[in-house]
Formats: sequence, structure tokens, C-alpha cells
Amino acid sequence: MTTAFAAAWPGPAVGDRAADHRAVASTFGGRSAAKSSNVSVDVDRPAYPCDSVSRTTTPIGRGETLMESGLIHIPYMRPERTSRETFDWALANAREADKRGFDSMMVAEHATQKWECIPNPELVIAAAAAQTERIKFAPMAHLLPQHHPAGLAIQVGWLSQILEGRYFLGVGAGAYPQSSYVHGIRDADSQSLNEMVREALDIMEKVWKREPFFMEGKYWSAGYPEEVEDGHDDDQHKLADYSPYGGKLDIAVTGLSPNSPSIRFAGERGFKPVSIYSGSSILKTHWETYEKAALENSHVPDRSRYHVSQTVFVAETDKEARKLALEGGIGYCFERYLMPIWERFGMIEGFVKDAGAEMSDVNLEWMCDNVWIVGSPETVVEKMNKLFEFTGGWGTLQVESHDYIDNPTPWFESLELIANEVAPKIALPEKVAAAS
Repeated sequence: MTTAFAAAWPGPAVGDRAADHRAVASTFGGRSAAKSSNVSVDVDRPAYPCDSVSRTTTPIGRGETLMESGLIHIPYMRPERTSRETFDWALANAREADKRGFDSMMVAEHATQKWECIPNPELVIAAAAAQTERIKFAPMAHLLPQHHPAGLAIQVGWLSQILEGRYFLGVGAGAYPQSSYVHGIRDADSQSLNEMVREALDIMEKVWKREPFFMEGKYWSAGYPEEVEDGHDDDQHKLADYSPYGGKLDIAVTGLSPNSPSIRFAGERGFKPVSIYSGSSILKTHWETYEKAALENSHVPDRSRYHVSQTVFVAETDKEARKLALEGGIGYCFERYLMPIWERFGMIEGFVKDAGAEMSDVNLEWMCDNVWIVGSPETVVEKMNKLFEFTGGWGTLQVESHDYIDNPTPWFESLELIANEVAPKIALPEKVAAAS
């Protein structure tokens, strides 16, 4: 094991971990200990397996369905960051989220975007799983048109076995044409990409069943061989079992647009819906779309399985939170990357409509006050509860991670407040929870 890789892997023993991590930090990736320790090395991090973590805040009501807290790591890194820095920051977020009581961490997959720069989320998940104990992980999402489904089925099934119940699968079609182009897909419209997603999943599920088949589909050919005794008194004929851990894999699908076809597909198949927040009115259409499709296909729509991704930052006071969001990684990313993209794809319109504003009103401060959820714990709880009242609520808030490498403490303190001062004070409305 190389020194660089060892720095991202657990120490050999609890008693030796502080000295071991300090020694590793001194040579970590050729960088100084002072710089490395901010992101990749935590001398107080327990060696694997680590101590169990639980929330310390008492739930607000007996029998209520409380919102869980999760992280979605896009990861929105500044373009000048190296691949190693991106990897280290992902692992640091996983450790801190696990330590602070987060329930899940999703890791996005993008092959071409400089700001969204993790092409293989499974590498991050495997490394992070060895440094955490309780948090669940998911690629969010594997872009199925960009993989051969049989190979991906084996990869996913194996990793789910390694994580032993701490893995679920996110799938999607892909939003960026450059990434499709790299994978040999030119001029593909959304309909053909969605067809590819459906065919890919059909193949993956056949592979997981481990029953002999061969199919030539519209986009791929794949099969599974028959395990036949060869007459020898040995195990040469046996095939490896890469079916999902426990026999079944929980699958989630992301959606963004109004009346999202991806969200509808999730409902049709009984998968988890994951909404990328693009306005409360659009969010409302997502659940309506999902619920209708689920009921039409004999699935029970359960809001406690519903995940919503949002930009959230919490500090002790509203003033401090606003400053740290605007002047930190969130503001930097929105100003230089997300706002231009959202304008290009018409994604700001939903927020403008919700606020009764005009496009001419939109600037970074407007985004902070009307799009992001920023403030003290009390303010954020109030804002979240208003959203729950309007939309009906959801089971897990997936906090969108941002690049706070140069000053990580406020970011990790925000995660602490979200998990222990915000999430336990937000519950699905009683009638919604009862229906689910």
C-alpha cells in the first residue's frame, strides 16, 4: 500500500492511530502536514471499525416520522482542485457526516464536468465505507446509458456485499451531452436515453437473478451462463455470486424538471424518488407525479422514502450563516458555475415564480434569501417546516456539499447543527405519515 493511499485508509490500531495519522500527514501526497490535516487526516478519527454514533437530540414527538439528514456530494469543487484533493474532501465529508449522525451520503457520477468531477463514485464509496460505521452510501446516480449494464450489475452487486446493508443504488440517464458523447452517444434525446435506462435495468436485474439467459436488446447484448457440472471432482464450474447483498437492492432515481419523467419511472417501479430542489411548486409536482405512477402500478407511495436535495447552511446566528454561505464555497460555486447553468437551462424560473419576483431581481444575495436554506437552527427549522406544510414533506434532506477545503470547520459545524438541531425538529405532517 502506498503512503498516499494509506493516508486515506484507516490506521492499524486505535492505540496507535494518532501517531500513525500524524506520520502519514507529514508526507501525504507530497503536501505539508498543516495543509493535509485540514481535509484528509483526522487524528481523532477512530480506526475501523469505529465507535457507534447516535443522535443526542430527543425527538420532538412520540410516534412522529422525523426527517433524516443526508449528504449529496456532487461535489462542486473549484476547477483548480486536483483529483487527489477532490477524493480527500469526499472522504473527509463521509467521516464527518457519519460522526455527526447523518444517515446517508450520495456520491454523484460525472465524466466531463470540471466542477462535478467524480467519474467513479464507487471508488469514493469503498474507501469511505472503511472509515465509517453506520452511514449508508449510494452512487447518485450511475448514468446507465454510459455503462454496459452487465458489468455494472457485477460491480454494484459486489460493492453491496462489501458494505453489508450500507449501500443502495441510484440510477439516471445523464444530463450533460458532453458526457454522453465521450461514451459514444451522439445527439441522443431524452426519450432514447430513458429507453436505455429501462433496458439497462432489465439486464442488470437478469444478471442478479443468476439464471441462464442471453438477450440482444436495442442498445446492448448480454447474458448469464449456465453453471454446469463438468464431471471433475472440483469447483472449476462454479460461478461467483455477485447478486445484491440480502438478495435485493434498494434503487433510487433522481428528478429535476416539472412532472419529471424520471420521477414517474421511479413510481412505476416502486423505487425511491430523489428530487433535486428547483422550487417548491415544482417539488409538489414531483410527489404528485410519483404518487400517481406508484398507485397505478400497485406500489405504496411512502414519503418517508422520499429524498430531497437542497443547499443548506446553518450557523449559530442568521448573520453568521449568511456570511459563511455567501463568502464561502456555496457563494463561490453559485456565482461562477450554478447560476450560469441554471439560467442556461431555465432552472431559476421555478424559484422566481415561487417568490413572486422578476428575473431582474436575481443575484447572489437573492439566491441566498430565496433559494438556499440558510440561517440559525431556529430559522432553518422554520423555513423547512413551511416547505413541509406546502409540499407535504419528505423523509430525508440530502444536503448538497460544497468546497470548503480552505476552511472546513464552519462546513462541518453546519453539518453538526443540521443533524442534531434541525432534523430532529422536522417531522412529516401526521396525516401524511399515517397515509404512508
